[in-house]
Amino acid sequence: MKGAVILGAAGVIVKILGAFFRIPLGNIIGDTGMGYYQTAYPVYVLLLAISTAGIPTAIARLVSEQTAEGNHREAFRVFRLSFGLLAAIGMAGFLILLLGAPFFAGFSSERAVYAIRAISPALLLISMMAAFRGYFQGLQDMMPTAVSQVAEQFFRVVSGLALAVLLLPRGIEYAAAGASFGAVAGGLSGLLVILVIYFRRRSSVLDAVRSTPAENPREDARSIIKKIVVIAVPITVGVSVMPVMNMIDLLLVPGRLTVAGFSPEEANRLYGQLSGFAASLINLPQVLTQSIALSLVPAIAAAHQVKDRKTVKQNTETGLRMAMIVGFPCAAGMLALAEPVMLLLFPAQKESAVSAAGILAVLAVGVVFLSSVQTLTGILQGIGRQMIPVVNLLIGAGCKLILTWFLTGLPFWNVRGAAAGTVSAYLVASILNIRAVRRHTGARFDLSLTFLRPGIASAIMGFAAWLLFRVLSPVVGNIAGTGVAVLAGILLYVLLVFVLKIVTSEELEQFPGGKRLSGILRKIRKK
Repeated sequence: MKGAVILGAAGVIVKILGAFFRIPLGNIIGDTGMGYYQTAYPVYVLLLAISTAGIPTAIARLVSEQTAEGNHREAFRVFRLSFGLLAAIGMAGFLILLLGAPFFAGFSSERAVYAIRAISPALLLISMMAAFRGYFQGLQDMMPTAVSQVAEQFFRVVSGLALAVLLLPRGIEYAAAGASFGAVAGGLSGLLVILVIYFRRRSSVLDAVRSTPAENPREDARSIIKKIVVIAVPITVGVSVMPVMNMIDLLLVPGRLTVAGFSPEEANRLYGQLSGFAASLINLPQVLTQSIALSLVPAIAAAHQVKDRKTVKQNTETGLRMAMIVGFPCAAGMLALAEPVMLLLFPAQKESAVSAAGILAVLAVGVVFLSSVQTLTGILQGIGRQMIPVVNLLIGAGCKLILTWFLTGLPFWNVRGAAAGTVSAYLVASILNIRAVRRHTGARFDLSLTFLRPGIASAIMGFAAWLLFRVLSPVVGNIAGTGVAVLAGILLYVLLVFVLKIVTSEELEQFPGGKRLSGILRKIRKK
């Protein structure tokens, strides 16, 4: 749990930094520049997932197994072999992006080639850093991973935004390349940080290695690499599904928009609004729902290990309900205040912000299903069924492919068709995951408590926030009107959670300070 808290806190910081990186960047380079930037990013993330998603986990598992047996020498050997493997994979990814930049840019705009080449060295740097992270995690030391993640993201944001501003006079395509190069600066910073930590602890690491008798059996290098690959591949496939969905947009959207009658430059602008403006906001609620999934995995895994089906069932039902209590209001708020929020965040790009608001409104619906997918994935991982959500999300991605191709080619839908395709992917995966969870855990979800009541409370909150904004904004302006509407919506939703008995008194008592709040709530209900 200590390690989970450390990594969870670092993950929240990284997510927030990443989300707010897009907002000023969108104001600096506009939707055209975001189109260039986003052309590089999906390809980069996909190659990064292939090189770093599953292998660090495999390293951690093998290192921890060897360490548990007291074989520190073999654990260190696993680290050295995996470092070479990741360096080779990172170099391959770097060359693919660098040399293949014209090919990837051809799907969107030739001017995106600079952004793709600028980001390519990051693949090598982050791959090498991933080996150190996996090794330290195997030693049950999560701090190096957390510190390097925060350092990487901080320098990525600072350097990316600074370079975008400095290079903007040379052209938007160069500013987008500067923003992309921020990933290289971040990767170098994270690698240097974790190297410093490693060399500060190197003497103790080598002392542990020397304490292992040299005559201990050595496993064949090929056997170790084979084990790493066997463990890493399923995890990598699962993590790669989301980048694949982004790749679908990159490969299909610009071309289908030209079929719908838009010029290549207009198509790039619309793609920038989808991927750079609207999609970045959808990532914010994930910080909350991912924390729920993170806490569910160990709780359910522990109960599943001792065959305590009652606890598995109870945690499963409560976990999904908590996710819906978070997901529904996030979706309703974004849907009700899509345009004011976009204008608040991107004041320098008013025309693009208004256009992107329609995209955000469509994507907002998907927040509910995304919250469900993340939570149910954690549950299935907890009971050892980690491939099921991967397959279900792949089926959802197939539905997205069909719907995106069809709708984006229609002038009325245009880029909103891609957003609708994304929503369909999460919807399909959510339904399939619910079926799988019910079958394998025996959980039975209360439709009223889990879906209906949070949905009604969120609808009331969303309408009230929209109405309040309409009344206030002509008097106090967009910024103040949006801020007041958001705060009022939050307070109203919290009140409705208790009025509609979405959270019971017994559940409230489990939170810090919950017994006192539960007592107050009982008195209010009696009155």
